[in-house]
Amino acid sequence: MAITTVHLMRHGEVDNPQGVLYERLPGYGLTPRGQQMTAITAQWLQNQGRDISQIFASPLQRAQESAAPAAKLFDLPIQPEARLIEAGSKFAGHQIHRSKLTLAHPRYWPWYVAPWRPSWGEAYSDIARRMFAAVSHIRACTEPGREALAVSHQSPIWILRRFIEGKPLAHNPKGRECALASLTSLHFDGATLIGWEYVSPAADLVTQASDMTPGTSKATTNRG
Repeated sequence: MAITTVHLMRHGEVDNPQGVLYERLPGYGLTPRGQQMTAITAQWLQNQGRDISQIFASPLQRAQESAAPAAKLFDLPIQPEARLIEAGSKFAGHQIHRSKLTLAHPRYWPWYVAPWRPSWGEAYSDIARRMFAAVSHIRACTEPGREALAVSHQSPIWILRRFIEGKPLAHNPKGRECALASLTSLHFDGATLIGWEYVSPAADLVTQASDMTPGTSKATTNRG
């Protein structure tokens, strides 16, 4: 049985001193620590003997920069994959963590009418579908028995994980197990998903980092 693996990697720490929810906004590259995180993850893949034969990444700057160390280490091009992009959100550009009262402001109330969808952004079901389609495409492009790296973002990776686990897609972001520069690895026998695993190779640096949504990691919340 030839097992093909698609490693979904989250980007590293983002240079965002104002604490803006950047979502799909242009710009927002990595901090020096974020660059170090992604280099650690790339090195971990090599040290583990992972047979990376393809590298894909979301078109956003932070994802492209996060893919660069692995591309250099494995001597592979970075292939853009639009379906790996961050979730769309009406909160993009807002400093949502500046105060605990920020999100309680009446101007945001209309965005909360359907949190299970959610009404403030791209539908969870749409995210799950496009991410599964992206992973299926990447798996099909990867020779059976070999592995691919796909750099994406926390929300899409976590929603895909809930989808493949058969869990409700609506969730509390504080419970997301998807740290900066972490890997969620999906294993396939042919086109059949047979398992997954999670690892955070840069966990020591994550404890020193700031993150817009730390989830279950030890990063601090970026309040700007």
